[in-house]
Amino acid sequence: MSKKTILLTFVLFLISNTHVFSEIIKDIKILGNERIPSETIIMFAKVKKNDEITDAKANSIIKDLYDSNFFEDISVKFENNILVISVKEQPIIKNIILDGIKAKKFEEAIRSKFILKPRSSYNEFLISEEEKQIKSTLKKLGFYFAKVETYVEDLDNNMVNINYKIKLGNKAKIKKISFIGDKIYKDRSLRNIIISEEFKFWKFISTKKYLNEDLINIDMRLLKNFYLNKGYYNVEINSSFAKLINNDEFELIYNISPKNKVYFDNLKIIFPNDIDETNYLNLNEFLNELNGEPYSIIYVDEILEKIELITLNEQFKSITTSVNETLVGDKLKINFIIDETEKFFVERINIFGNNITRENVIRNQFEIDEGDPYNEILAKKTENNLKSLNFFKKVKTEVVQGTDPNSKIINIDIEEKATGEVSAGAGVGTSGGTVVFGVKENNYLGKGIAVEGETTVTAESFKGLLSINNPNFNNTDKSVFGRIQALEIDQLTDYGYKTNRTGFEIGTRFEYLEDFDIGLSTSSFYENIETDSSASARQKTQAGDYWDTFVKLDFNQDKRNQKFKTSDGYISSYSINLPVISDTNTLTNTYLYKVFGELYENNISSVSIFFQTANSITGDDIKLTERLSIPSRRLRGFERGKVGPKDGDDFIGGNYITALSINSSLPQIFPNLQNIDISIFFDAANIWGVDYDSSLSDNSKLRSSVGIGVDWFTPVGPLNFSISEVLSKSDTDIEESFRFNLGTTFWWK
Repeated sequence: MSKKTILLTFVLFLISNTHVFSEIIKDIKILGNERIPSETIIMFAKVKKNDEITDAKANSIIKDLYDSNFFEDISVKFENNILVISVKEQPIIKNIILDGIKAKKFEEAIRSKFILKPRSSYNEFLISEEEKQIKSTLKKLGFYFAKVETYVEDLDNNMVNINYKIKLGNKAKIKKISFIGDKIYKDRSLRNIIISEEFKFWKFISTKKYLNEDLINIDMRLLKNFYLNKGYYNVEINSSFAKLINNDEFELIYNISPKNKVYFDNLKIIFPNDIDETNYLNLNEFLNELNGEPYSIIYVDEILEKIELITLNEQFKSITTSVNETLVGDKLKINFIIDETEKFFVERINIFGNNITRENVIRNQFEIDEGDPYNEILAKKTENNLKSLNFFKKVKTEVVQGTDPNSKIINIDIEEKATGEVSAGAGVGTSGGTVVFGVKENNYLGKGIAVEGETTVTAESFKGLLSINNPNFNNTDKSVFGRIQALEIDQLTDYGYKTNRTGFEIGTRFEYLEDFDIGLSTSSFYENIETDSSASARQKTQAGDYWDTFVKLDFNQDKRNQKFKTSDGYISSYSINLPVISDTNTLTNTYLYKVFGELYENNISSVSIFFQTANSITGDDIKLTERLSIPSRRLRGFERGKVGPKDGDDFIGGNYITALSINSSLPQIFPNLQNIDISIFFDAANIWGVDYDSSLSDNSKLRSSVGIGVDWFTPVGPLNFSISEVLSKSDTDIEESFRFNLGTTFWWK
């Protein structure tokens, strides 16, 4: 029992055993206070002159003063109509020391949870609560065996230091991840879904191999979403727990109860009377197509997004959508109910926390503005736009009542982060080694402008690049960019020439339709070409200086469900590079189409089609450096650039390329190696056309190959390699049955 508790009990005992009295307080005196003003103490005591003093009132005064947590001892006396309150103030905390914590991020995580702060009053009860909080925070970071001891050091002037001595112990390793219950899917498939990983010696960089309560909670949500998207509407992830196996090793166990599979049945949209339903006809067709399909929360979210999009396009400013679900057996009926809501207007939008980023940069991301009807959808899109800038650690939106009943005020609170980066990288592969160094600032002068410089060196090339990109030029949605580039490539051995190229490019890009953007740019380059002494006479004629200026127009449509590990959708792009002032007047066209889909569960397949042409619009020979070669990623099994027409010993490329690639991922063969993706592929391509000598063309030679590709994220960076078997080729082509690349990049901010 603490001194405070004993004193309070004693005082209450004395009061309860004295006679009941009732008198008027004529004056109040405060004794013993050093820092806290007497007026403040009287306020905490909830007493004033001319109040009636009773036993109960005296009891209440003492209790209220102890509840303030500012006082260690309190006594109350009433003599000659004067109320005397004597106090002993709690010490002031000078410093809070975390002894045993070296990592800054750990210290920040612990201190962010503290209630007690330096310069605040000492509180014995809160000390024990802080101990519990430290242990809880460390447990979430994987330190399940951490111990905390607290030492309070008395200082002069009624001050104290609080020292938390922390012994972290070993981090709790995840030795094994298991799934129990009627799980339906194999453990290795479920391990690919969650974030937590089993502890393996080669994963020395990963922090996911340690127990982390936050990650476990995310794992449970990921597992639930996985089953929900497979039709298991009533799935339950009943519990997750960690079982100690040995010393600091745990088995992480998830208990899964998927229950019965559920199917969509009778999906409907319920409209208010004054809405034109014809705007939703296409959506109704989509709902009809889903009837009988397994339940998927993705489809539900997609329907809601489509309703939101129609709502915005038709400018229905005051509409909300709710979902009403009825399950009968394995049939799920869903009504999407569209309701009109009370109309509010945006009175003001306040921005807080932007010390570096200019306000106009932030406001350029707004989907809603002052004076507009308030729209929750647009407010949320605004928040997401700001997060996607990657300038901020935190973006929080709060909507409060305006100055009149029909108005709203939007407060946007942001926390900025460092946006400068320095990068260095190295890689090695069958095509040689690469070294990269770069410097980048993504929010130059707080204007949202990205400035980047990069140098890349390989055995046969040197490239220097300086670029600048303003994604919101002149407060519009158009991006404006510029880059200066110097390039030197020595390919005398295999291709018969060496080139030095210097120039610049400026351009703009903007979104024309949803997921469809257009780019327009102009570039101008000076180039010097040297040829080898053994080069053909025709090649030697191309040695010399060139000045070329081009205009490029490109169209891009991206309908992928996600940028990385795409499982559905497609991308399509077309570009044309037109000569304006050019010594060779080369016109280049490029087209790519790639579609993704699932052939079976946990499989990702893709088919890509690629075309490219390069021709002189004046009928002259195009430069050696503008001739085409099949990109190595589109024709595996052959050495890079060593396919197609040859002039003597030199591969000279062609005027035309067609390529087809089919990829299909395989089930995980190595369940303990979760960072490995294995796929099979079929590549086919053709290259032909030699404008200066038709006898060198080989337009009848189709190249093709099959093989296995592996992508593996290792501790030293991503490793990808392929093993190929060539099915068809030209006699002059050079095969490469094995190809690998290993590289990593390090970033400092």
